Amino acid sequence: MRDVCATKPARRIARWSMLLPFVLLGFAAQAAEPSFPFDHELRLDATPQRGTKRIPSLQVAENGDVEIDLWCVSGKGQAAIADNTITIVPTSMSNNQCSPDQLQKDEALLADITQVTGWRRQGDLVVLNGPKTLRYRMSTN
Repeated sequence: MRDVCATKPARRIARWSMLLPFVLLGFAAQAAEPSFPFDHELRLDATPQRGTKRIPSLQVAENGDVEIDLWCVSGKGQAAIADNTITIVPTSMSNNQCSPDQLQKDEALLADITQVTGWRRQGDLVVLNGPKTLRYRMSTN
């Protein structure tokens, strides 16, 4: 007859050794998930409009303050970021003598920014998800 007590610890060790790689993979996946790039300038993945070199950008501080630069208009706002969700609310915007066409494009982009609900990061690319997907690149200067 086998000693039952001697086999229980061996079974327990065998079970844990089989589960350990999955537990470690879970920790590695969490550690590998990139965090939101606070305090980095994020430039819209777009070409400048004709007649200008300006590209819209966002910069989000860890305290939630946001600097918003559109095609012509600039301003400030507040962001709330938790896990992979994001909400951006403009608080003050200033008109820099924009043409009606520029102003219309800025209003459309600002509406898209205020409707984002999620974000994900792929290397230096930050994708904001909402009714319209906005792609921003982290500035490397």
